[in-house]
Amino acid sequence: MLKEFKAFAMKGNVIDLAVAVVIGAAFGKIVASLVENLITPLVGIFMGGVDFTSLSYTVGKAVFGYGVFIQSVIDFTIVAFVIFIVIKVINKAQGPEEIKESAPQGPTEIELLMEIRDSLKK
Repeated sequence: MLKEFKAFAMKGNVIDLAVAVVIGAAFGKIVASLVENLITPLVGIFMGGVDFTSLSYTVGKAVFGYGVFIQSVIDFTIVAFVIFIVIKVINKAQGPEEIKESAPQGPTEIELLMEIRDSLKK
């Protein structure tokens, strides 16, 4: 069982996935900092400093903090938009993809039929 686990863990896909998770977490911190420290204050200026987190509705002893949910949706939208812009800039900086030549095509249907005909003549 140990050999199987080692073979599984050392496969290229698992290692690539682990590297992607680590890089993704680091990139997530960068994006979160960008949004929290730069984008959100700018949005706050344009929205007049509106903070929805204090909005709630109380029924008996239950408190429904719907303002926190609204704020989370707004934060998510901002983060998603920033990631979209960052990816768009990265793709543009990489330049257009090289046009890959298509694989050489095999014989046409007519050529195949002619080969079959010729081989039947023999």
